[in-house]
Amino acid sequence: MPRTTDSLLHRHHPWIGRTVEDTATGRRGILTAVAPPPGTSRPVAWLAPDGGREWTTSLGALANPGPITPDTHPGQRRDP
Repeated sequence: MPRTTDSLLHRHHPWIGRTVEDTATGRRGILTAVAPPPGTSRPVAWLAPDGGREWTTSLGALANPGPITPDTHPGQRRDP
């Protein structure tokens, strides 16, 4: 079972805080969390663009993470 990181059923992922590609939509956004949407149990990836509305996608649709920088250390949740 995946390791949770808090009581909201968030899962650890090494790309949290990094810009990633959502291959399902072709968009890029910052991976902010891996957690199930309200009322479900299957975790999804939560992505946020630079400005705009957050969206979800399947974990299998994540690809091409951006480089690690001091602001995007893997596994660290980025605060807005």
